[in-house]
Amino acid sequence: MTPTKSNGIAIHLLRIKVFEAFTLDSKNVKEIAEEVRASAQALNESDRKIFFKKLNEQIKDPDTYATLNFFVIAGLHHFYLKKYIRGSINLSLFLLALVTFFTIEDDQWLGGIGVLIVVLIVLIEIPALFRSQIIVENYNNNLSQKILSAISMTDDFRDH
Repeated sequence: MTPTKSNGIAIHLLRIKVFEAFTLDSKNVKEIAEEVRASAQALNESDRKIFFKKLNEQIKDPDTYATLNFFVIAGLHHFYLKKYIRGSINLSLFLLALVTFFTIEDDQWLGGIGVLIVVLIVLIEIPALFRSQIIVENYNNNLSQKILSAISMTDDFRDH
């Protein structure tokens, strides 16, 4: 893979992650949820119990995500979905905005940067508030698929 192609892929992945609220297709997320349910139901009884036990320990609630998202600029909702890097970036940018806004009194241009940072964070994060149900459902789908994959690998290991 050439550096240009890998850079393009990295930018595309970043765009998907940063603008997840814009890019998630609710129909696709619902279809994946149905596939996961069918796969879970196809498991034998002991594996199904393991699946649901692990899922219930880690599943996320859309209402909690939405509540945390009300603190849009702090990025707490990202920490809830274990997106620690993104949450840290949001929190760091918010703190930087506060510092520039409140400590630089003589230079209005730098104080304006603080306001601009907050506005940009809000513009990126507000759609996540309105699409919290689908974002969390997507997270839970991915979690379910990981658990199913782990159970499948364990079964494959037992078979050999």
